[in-house]
Amino acid sequence: MSPGSFTDISERGLEDLIVAALTTTSGERDGGDIDSASLHGSGGWILGDWRDYEREYAVDLKQLTEFLQATQPAVAEAAHLAEDGPVRRKFLARLQGEITRRGVVEVLRHGIQHGQHHVTAFYASPTPGNRKAEEQFALNRFSVTRQLRYSREATQLALDLALFINGLPVATFELKNSLTKQTVGDAVEQYRNDRDPRELLFGFGRCLVHLAVDDAEVRFCTELKGKASWFLPFNRGWNDGAGNPPNPAGLKTDYLWKQVLSRASLTGIIENYAQIVENKDEKTGRKKRTQIFPRYHQRDVVMALLADAQARGAGRRYLIQHSAGSGKSNSIAWLAHQLVGLQGKDDKPVFDSVIVVTDRRILDKQIKDTIKQFAQVAATVGHADHSGDLRRFIASGKKIIITTVQKFPHVLDEIGSEHAGRRFAIVIDEAHSGQGGKTALAMNRALTGTGRDTEEDAEESTEDRINQLMEARKLLPNASYFAFTATPKNKTLELFGEPMPQPDGVVKHRPFHSYTMKQAIEERFILDVLKNYTPVNSYYKLIKKIEDDPKFDAKRAKKKLRRYVESHDHAIRLKAEIMVDHFHQDVLARQKIGGQARAMVVTSGIERALQYYHAINDYLVERKSPVRAIVAFSGEHEYAGKKVTEASLNGFASSLISDRIAEDPYRLLVVADKFLTGYDEPLLHTMYVDKGLSGIKAVQTLSRLNRAHPKKDEVFVLDFMNDADTIKESFEPYYRTTLLSEETDPDKLHDLKSALDDHQVYSAEQVLQFVELFLAAAPRERLDPILDACVATYNELDEDAQVDFKGKAKAFVRVYAFLAAILPYTQADWERLSIFLNRLVLKLPAPKEEDLSRGILETIDMDSYRVEKQAAMRIALPDADGAVDPVPATGGGGKAPPELEPLSNILKAFNDQFGNVTWEDADRVRQLITEEIPQRVAADQAYRNAQANSGRDNARVEHDKALGRVLISLMKDDTELFRQYSDNDGFRRWLADTIFGLTYRAPTDNRPSQRLG
Repeated sequence: MSPGSFTDISERGLEDLIVAALTTTSGERDGGDIDSASLHGSGGWILGDWRDYEREYAVDLKQLTEFLQATQPAVAEAAHLAEDGPVRRKFLARLQGEITRRGVVEVLRHGIQHGQHHVTAFYASPTPGNRKAEEQFALNRFSVTRQLRYSREATQLALDLALFINGLPVATFELKNSLTKQTVGDAVEQYRNDRDPRELLFGFGRCLVHLAVDDAEVRFCTELKGKASWFLPFNRGWNDGAGNPPNPAGLKTDYLWKQVLSRASLTGIIENYAQIVENKDEKTGRKKRTQIFPRYHQRDVVMALLADAQARGAGRRYLIQHSAGSGKSNSIAWLAHQLVGLQGKDDKPVFDSVIVVTDRRILDKQIKDTIKQFAQVAATVGHADHSGDLRRFIASGKKIIITTVQKFPHVLDEIGSEHAGRRFAIVIDEAHSGQGGKTALAMNRALTGTGRDTEEDAEESTEDRINQLMEARKLLPNASYFAFTATPKNKTLELFGEPMPQPDGVVKHRPFHSYTMKQAIEERFILDVLKNYTPVNSYYKLIKKIEDDPKFDAKRAKKKLRRYVESHDHAIRLKAEIMVDHFHQDVLARQKIGGQARAMVVTSGIERALQYYHAINDYLVERKSPVRAIVAFSGEHEYAGKKVTEASLNGFASSLISDRIAEDPYRLLVVADKFLTGYDEPLLHTMYVDKGLSGIKAVQTLSRLNRAHPKKDEVFVLDFMNDADTIKESFEPYYRTTLLSEETDPDKLHDLKSALDDHQVYSAEQVLQFVELFLAAAPRERLDPILDACVATYNELDEDAQVDFKGKAKAFVRVYAFLAAILPYTQADWERLSIFLNRLVLKLPAPKEEDLSRGILETIDMDSYRVEKQAAMRIALPDADGAVDPVPATGGGGKAPPELEPLSNILKAFNDQFGNVTWEDADRVRQLITEEIPQRVAADQAYRNAQANSGRDNARVEHDKALGRVLISLMKDDTELFRQYSDNDGFRRWLADTIFGLTYRAPTDNRPSQRLG
């Protein structure tokens, strides 16, 4: 090495490296032999020249001209591309206008019409063996230009790199190098501050993507908006988190130019991923266009699934664990579209039809919008809502069929046996255990045709029918399952996950592909919902209102008492006021999400939701707030003596709730078991929880808050019901990749069957007779006597034995329905017993159990209730793979005897748990009572109006309300006084009388104010 010759670690050095990698093999072929690198993307880019860039039209004129001269000489000649003049300018203006109107992706895919000519802007990737298509694709000109001077005004401004395809811009780069103390963040700021979005090159849809790159990270943006430009990470992920792994062969980010931007890969993105989505506001009629570019994990999972399915054919199972809010809907849409055209090793389609199972109607539109870019929608996509739809869609050539989880088993029952030889891809959105067991049985029987009676059935024995049912339960050999979920349950992992044998013989299961909650949070694709978690403790005091001291079941009684106090009108009103005050003071006043923030109130049921809805709206009116609440619940419900529905209370149709909550004046959404899964609203900032949550329910519910928004920095949870430890335990298994700790042990079924047999509720002969009659479709009068005889025997058992038998029977049915789908062998005895127990369990009466807590609510009254907001906390999750246990194969067991306690003891224990009143800072309390509280109460406008315009009695009513509001506002910092006011009747009356005496002024009363000495 000569003196002064060192590695170039500057920004220019990174530019040199990228350009060298892209242009390693020349892709410039003017009609010569086809270069394999041109087809498969190992280099093959042309080095462009910034002087060839036509600023007025945002095209590389040289590359465009040479492409059209080589491929469409008539167009090049008609447009006079070889010489400047009005004809060429007219053509370039037409091309520029079409890109402005439709976007560069659409123009590359479908070209433009100009005069009498159809102009092809890009030749698509060839199908195997199509020589002409291969030759045409090789003529595409992929070019990279350094230091592109793009500006029409500031002519010396230059981008580090720009990518063109046939002269049309597709990507821009700003490069930084951490070794010179500049990072990808500086590149982002350069785009935001120094790149004017009014420049033609930066207009909406003009490029696919704008890339900020350094040697460690990549970020991308699809629409530059100055300081509002939203850049997202485009990184591979490292250690289940953000960033990129160390690269022993080069820079951490070289996957971008070596893989993602290879000719073949970029072609795939243009053809199958990048698109402009148009959404219409049904209320205003205005249309909003959004450009989409695949995130790294979305492209990665789709490519991995396609490659595996292509290599291994139908009959595989895939579990994809992608965090909530990470774009699963687009991933599913892109996957479904490409599965349709997937060719196997034999050059035949791998799948005849793709069936998408989802609970979300919005996915239907997303898939249609995606497919619309490539094919006629009506001929490609169908929504199977009713019986016969699926069969009709397959017969008519529908390639993608969308249906719901609820309707799927019934719809598939309609399919005939003629489809048993077809191959299916079944894409399951938010896969959970509902896809196994009975749902899978209905699905598989339909697709294989084994559930359809035929003439040959008359010759089949009972044993043949049993074997047929067992085979129908198996996951289909002619179908591949692609199951997407953020929170995989144990059944889901075992059904769809990849087995991982361990040295000790235990077999774990893991997802085929994961994009973890940890990575999504660190990359800010989603927000951390546990960062600002604030529990609210409730304190109650209950009293006896009878002289007697009866005994009750303590455990049940305490549950009833908790429900009683939490649903008491006073408690609901107090919590509603806390929610509304918090929303106004900490959300609206602080302009969260640019002043657009919304909140959700999660309640434990319809009755509680209705209470909150009315309490919140009443208080909003009292506050003279412009904000209003919406309530969401299912069906019709009676409240205050009237039948009510969502529509009757909200004043608009249920289908409009998700739209209206994003519009003023609606800011608070009160829900009862609706909008807790699959609801994507980026404006949702705060959640008020008054419902017990744990496990997957807790994760799914709180995750409604995590959707990202350019102006959304954090979210907030105020929880009245749960503690931080429970929430932490719920999230832990799903923070990183979730594993199944071990497989379900099928021998547990032998144990369950043995225990059930020991109870002697049924005999082997009864099971055989019942199954034979059932499979022969015998009438009820022949089946019921067998079951009734077994029920009579069951009724003779003691209570503990009844509980044990019924519990184990349910466990057997549940575990067998799951294991039958995945076991490599069949067991006729299990199948017979499952058929029998499925019907017997329905007839078994519940064990007689006296409610020894009945009547307790009639013996008590609520003396006081208060809540105390705790300090906001960040719940930190462990940085390790989570694990869930296998499907439990146990059931039954005895019933714990009730713990009878006198009512007085129950109330004492209850009040001790929630009471603990203390009194400490006497000087502070004196100051509050003599100075601060009277001043604030006297300033209350409603109280002042009552003094001026009403009598003393009305003024006292408004005074007491004002005093309550003042004390609630002091609750956070002066809990001692608030506790005494809430819990001590005598103190409450004295304080109210004292403050009223200090503040009340009759209309003619001009006496000076008093002070307490």
